[in-house]
Amino acid sequence: MTERETGDSMSANATEPESAAEPAASAAEPAAPKPQSVPVVAVVLAAGFGTRFDPNNPKQLVSVGGKPIVCWSIEAFERNERVSDIIVVVNPAVRATVEELIERAGYPKVRMIINGGRERVDSTAAALGALAEAGVPSRAKILIHDAVRPFVEQSSIDGCIDALDELDAATVAYASTDTVLLTEFRDGRKVVRQVPDRPHTFRAQTPQAFRFDTIRRAYDLASADPGFHPTDDTRVVVDYLPDSAVAVVDGSESNLKITTMADIPTAERIAAERLGRPGMPPVTTTAGPAVGVRDAGVAAGGNDPGAPVDPVTGAPANMSHMTREEAKARMHAIFAEAASRMGR
Repeated sequence: MTERETGDSMSANATEPESAAEPAASAAEPAAPKPQSVPVVAVVLAAGFGTRFDPNNPKQLVSVGGKPIVCWSIEAFERNERVSDIIVVVNPAVRATVEELIERAGYPKVRMIINGGRERVDSTAAALGALAEAGVPSRAKILIHDAVRPFVEQSSIDGCIDALDELDAATVAYASTDTVLLTEFRDGRKVVRQVPDRPHTFRAQTPQAFRFDTIRRAYDLASADPGFHPTDDTRVVVDYLPDSAVAVVDGSESNLKITTMADIPTAERIAAERLGRPGMPPVTTTAGPAVGVRDAGVAAGGNDPGAPVDPVTGAPANMSHMTREEAKARMHAIFAEAASRMGR
């Protein structure tokens, strides 16, 4: 993201202050989304290799419903009119393929693609550093999302954005239908330590959302702790900024994390529903090879006859009002400017 792009997104998305009173909505129509006075930045984390899935095929590039998993996640934030900017964090080994997917699709909100780290927290830290270098405002709203959760609901994204008007952190979570057991080791054996009341137990999902200064401060404190090994950004805030309350935003059962090959049939079913293809043939548990750059246009939805596309650009429907060449030229300029600012 550059200062120019940040300014453009702010002027386009922030028509009035967040605290301004909104006109009363008609009883017959849902309230209009609240305009934003700061950038709303989605950070899509796609740097993992997922050895539990297939060490030879990065799961974020596997096709589900005829589209790479990472593209589903990017498009969820492209569709949300209040999200102003997107950063994609990738594993360097697949960066060229992801860049090709994004360039061919012409996603207009993608500002930069950066290399992630060895662990999830390293990838988040890299994204936060890139945002700081780009001059993102301290009160910007940052939504951090796992790329392998391709079916996040718009209501969850909106819920995170709205929750940050009241608190400085929020997380999407889904109420647990099972009793949760907290365990510990005693005399070399795992035993039950506590059984929390089920109404208070939730399964953490993403996005997890924060004001930029809040998540940066939490990571700064955590980086000084030699025992810092969280697998979740919310936990960084809970552990290192305990006085900062974290709002819970309703998640959904469909917001699954694709972790193993066994998750693919469920993902294919959800994709079929999203694409309006209830009659798709039965799926298998074989995900197939990672998508190559030659197949990127079809996989991103550009030439799939069943996927909704923009009739002019060929990009996914509602994704872009630019021609493909305009989008490509714009992204090249953004990448070049971002890279020069970051000294890469």
